[in-house]
Amino acid sequence: MERWILYAILSMFFAGITSVLAKFGMKNLNSDTALVIRTFIVFMLVTFNAFLFKDAFVQLKNVSVQSFGLLALSGITTTLSWIFYYRAMKEGNVSYVASIDKASIVITLILSFTLLKEPVTPKVVLGGGFILTGMLILVWK
Repeated sequence: MERWILYAILSMFFAGITSVLAKFGMKNLNSDTALVIRTFIVFMLVTFNAFLFKDAFVQLKNVSVQSFGLLALSGITTTLSWIFYYRAMKEGNVSYVASIDKASIVITLILSFTLLKEPVTPKVVLGGGFILTGMLILVWK
């Protein structure tokens, strides 16, 4: 198995656990307070990870204005995603919210095809179609 596949599987596993733990954790909190706590922990652990692999800080001097700007925009969109995700989780069922949220894969696919010029394959289109269909089934009244 290629290393990136293992990383993706580990990411999937931890992301799946994350939502359920967050729902339990915010039982007596509003979504914004819960998100502040989560984000603080994320910041601390990511910073610790960067210290473990010193290359992360050494490479800061090589960051271009364009890379910084794009990563900053990615940070802004992540923030907005997390704010709305936590608000949705506070009010709704995690099984629905997480499934709808994961339909973001369809947006990622469209952008990866158009902006990154990644290959459009039948397998990827079919998989994305199944994800979109599942999301539509969940939100259909």
